[in-house]
Amino acid sequence: MAQNLYGPGVRMGNWNEDVYLEEELMKDFLEKREKGKLLIQRNRKLKGNLLRQMQLSISEDECIHYGDKVMLVNPDHVDPEAAVFLAGDLSLCMTPDEIKAHLHEELEVPCGLSAAPTKNPVGRNTFVVLSMDRNANGQVLRYGEDFCLGIMAGSEDKMLYLASDHRSLLKSAKKSWLQEVSLVDEMSYLACWQAAYLDPQLRLEYEGMPIPANAKILINHSHTNRGLAAHRHLLLSTYFGKEAEVAAHTHLDSHRAEKPKNHWMLVTGNPRKDSPTMLELRNPQGEATRPLEQAGNLCAE
Repeated sequence: MAQNLYGPGVRMGNWNEDVYLEEELMKDFLEKREKGKLLIQRNRKLKGNLLRQMQLSISEDECIHYGDKVMLVNPDHVDPEAAVFLAGDLSLCMTPDEIKAHLHEELEVPCGLSAAPTKNPVGRNTFVVLSMDRNANGQVLRYGEDFCLGIMAGSEDKMLYLASDHRSLLKSAKKSWLQEVSLVDEMSYLACWQAAYLDPQLRLEYEGMPIPANAKILINHSHTNRGLAAHRHLLLSTYFGKEAEVAAHTHLDSHRAEKPKNHWMLVTGNPRKDSPTMLELRNPQGEATRPLEQAGNLCAE
C-alpha cells in the first residue's frame, strides 16, 4: 500500500478523510474517558478495589463466629521437599486472570486463588465466615460444621464464595494438576467447608467444640473431603506478581498426619493499634497442645 505523503494542511490527497478520522478518534477517546472505560482507568479501579484496606473482626472471646471478617493464613514453615519456595506467612488471596482483568470491567467467574506473603488485610485477602442457613450470624463456629467463605468481588454489592469440585481432564489446578479451588458467585454444596482439629488423635474429641481464633486448623472441602493446601514451591504468574498455587488436596506424612501445607489459621483483628492482625501475638507452641477441658470453655454461648 502506497504511503500518503500529504497531510491535511496541504489540501491534497485524502486530506478530508484524515481530518474526520482524527476527529472521530478524539471523540471516542473523550467519551471513554468521561465514562471511565479507558484501560488505565479500569486497571486503577480494579486495583483500588482489590487492594483497599479492610478491618478484620476482633474476637473478644478468642473464638470464630459466623459473620466474622478474617484472613486465611498458611503459617510459615520449611518445606524439605522443595529447594525453592515462598517463605513466611502466606494469606489466601483472590487472583483475577491477568488478561481478563485488562479486557473486562468486572471480575470473571470463576475467579482464581493464590497464596501471597501479605500480612495486611485488604480487599483481596479478607474473607467472611458465612452460614449455609444465613441465620447464624454471631453464633460460634464449631469443628465439623459446614460453613462458607465469602469475599467481596471488588465491590460492596457482589460476593464470591470459595468452592471446589472433583478433578477432571478439563478442570484442575494449573501447576500440580490436583483438585482446583476457585471463587464462584453461587452458594451451593460445592462451597461448603469444614474445620478439623490439627492433631488426628484428638480430632474426634474436639468434634463440636468451638474453633479458636488465630490457631492452626485444617480446612476440608465437605463434598470431596480434600484439604485446602498451599503449594509454596509452585509459583503462578498473577496480576500481582509471583504467588503460590492453592489447591484442594490432603498431604499426609508417614504418621498419617496432615503436612504443614494443609495448616491454616483464621486470623482476626488486633484490638491494639500497633498491628492490624493477631499474627504477631500467636503462640505456636501452645496452640496444638491445648487441653480438651480448656477447649470446652473457650467461648460462651
